[in-house]
Amino acid sequence: MKNRIAVLLAASLMALVSAMAGAQTLEDEIRARLTPAGSVCVVGDACASGLATAGGASGSRDAETVYQTFCMACHATGVSESPVLGNVEQWAPRLEKGIDVLYENAINGLNVMPPRGTCVDCSDDEIRATVDYMLESVQ
Repeated sequence: MKNRIAVLLAASLMALVSAMAGAQTLEDEIRARLTPAGSVCVVGDACASGLATAGGASGSRDAETVYQTFCMACHATGVSESPVLGNVEQWAPRLEKGIDVLYENAINGLNVMPPRGTCVDCSDDEIRATVDYMLESVQ
């Protein structure tokens, strides 16, 4: 009988130790599942040092590159009544309003054109230069 009690006591002790270890493992598994998959690194933070930024090393893109990358889809085809590059007739009423209005509309958006067209990271200077580039085609 003493042997049976000793065996039962040893088995109970082993089950208790195993359950405690299992609880710790379960907590670790839950903690691992709740850990964020990634992090956000913003320009200016220490984690962003050495990252390439939009616009390249110089910080600005030339007007033709901006046009070809962001503006051409609409301004080469006339989507949503956008004036087509080189079409004097379509640009004339816009030119009558003045260059500052064209700059303002390009930067802030107009009708279905969103602010800065589709170049959300273009600077005001890049937008103005791209407007100038587009106007060169009608002068």
